Amino acid sequence: MASAIVLINTDAGGEEEVFDKLKNMKEITEVHVVYGVYDIVAKVEADSLDKLKDFVTNTVRKLPKVRSTLTMIVVEGKSIVKK
Repeated sequence: MASAIVLINTDAGGEEEVFDKLKNMKEITEVHVVYGVYDIVAKVEADSLDKLKDFVTNTVRKLPKVRSTLTMIVVEGKSIVKK
């Protein structure tokens, strides 16, 4: 399983529309609207690195009101999730 954190910039006022579209995609396991340099932070998971790259390039980046993205691929075996 490949995963990545994707930082997303939207057009002004577009964060809610993009958030609503992302939250219903099966590849998106977390999505947050945030304050700061980026508007949205999303965690993406896919069966392979190629599928992950394809999803970000051909789905996330092509959503209306998405201006830019920064994708950070997670190093396998070097993650911990605390609750």
